[in-house]
Amino acid sequence: MENHKLVHPEHLNHYGFLFGGNLLKWVDEYAWIAASMEYPGCSFVTIGMDRVEFRKSVKEGTILTFIAEKTREGTTSVQYHVNVFRGNMREKQNEIIFSTRVTLVNVDREGRKTPLAK
Repeated sequence: MENHKLVHPEHLNHYGFLFGGNLLKWVDEYAWIAASMEYPGCSFVTIGMDRVEFRKSVKEGTILTFIAEKTREGTTSVQYHVNVFRGNMREKQNEIIFSTRVTLVNVDREGRKTPLAK
């Protein structure tokens, strides 16, 4: 699944670069959307992100591309690998700025793990 985000001034830190917490929030959100669309009726919560390493800085006005691909499915959980790119989409010159795996688990109303709906 592919999503995009435009970086606005309110997303920046005091040095004028994208605040890492915003990027993590978007990665989490887009992984959740991918899982929710693939498993309708499930209620997902994030239980983990693998490595967090910001490879490149991002400035205001940058359009980010998020690509979430399922890498693992368990009984109650699913994992997505999320790559984040910045760059010129017209010229197809994208560079990866962030990559991680997000694991989500399906829970019931009481917050207990429950099997994925097929």
